[in-house]
Amino acid sequence: MAIQSESALYAPVKALLERQGYAVKGEVGAADVVARRGDGPPLIVELKLRFSLSLYHQAIARLSLSDLVYVAVPKPGGRTARRALKDNLALCRRLGLGLITVRADGRAEVQCDPGPYAPRKSKKRADRLLREFDRLRGDPNDGGATRHGIVTAYRQDAIACALHLAEHGACKGAEVARATGVAAATRIMADNHYGWFERLRIGIYGLTAQGRQGLADWADALPD
Repeated sequence: MAIQSESALYAPVKALLERQGYAVKGEVGAADVVARRGDGPPLIVELKLRFSLSLYHQAIARLSLSDLVYVAVPKPGGRTARRALKDNLALCRRLGLGLITVRADGRAEVQCDPGPYAPRKSKKRADRLLREFDRLRGDPNDGGATRHGIVTAYRQDAIACALHLAEHGACKGAEVARATGVAAATRIMADNHYGWFERLRIGIYGLTAQGRQGLADWADALPD
């Protein structure tokens, strides 16, 4: 059964902390849960039924009282919810917060503990980002999506190929590549991810009706 109230989170979180030797009390001052072990600093937990900006605001405010601050939420299920959990786990780590999730069967689990966090840089992903930056012609997205979606460098290359075919008719892939400067023109037309191209015979490609509509939809995707 799904957890319906914040109070239902309290008992599992208290049991988890008591197993670790903490004395636990609820609703102490502005904090949902406060625990202490011996003469150590207080451990604070903020309880919420879902991740929210207000939850993080509360937890960050508690960091002025202790370095040991956790947020606790019901453990989400489903593919989308698991992705949200992963994203919020990364956010908790960046903020120096701990994260506790409570399963539907009432068992609390620690996903991460509070502490400083420095994410590892991915050179591969950074290089991919810079390659996409260099390949994009102009600034087609203006910081956001266009009416039909985000313009990628691949999309721009496909548009350039389609424009050439619309103007000159069916062509060899090599000719399209030379005329447009799109080195991968033949592969793009052969893969035909958008349904814009058709192979008329070996090495010769034409534009489909869907491709002509694509040119109308993405008319502003290439710089003048």
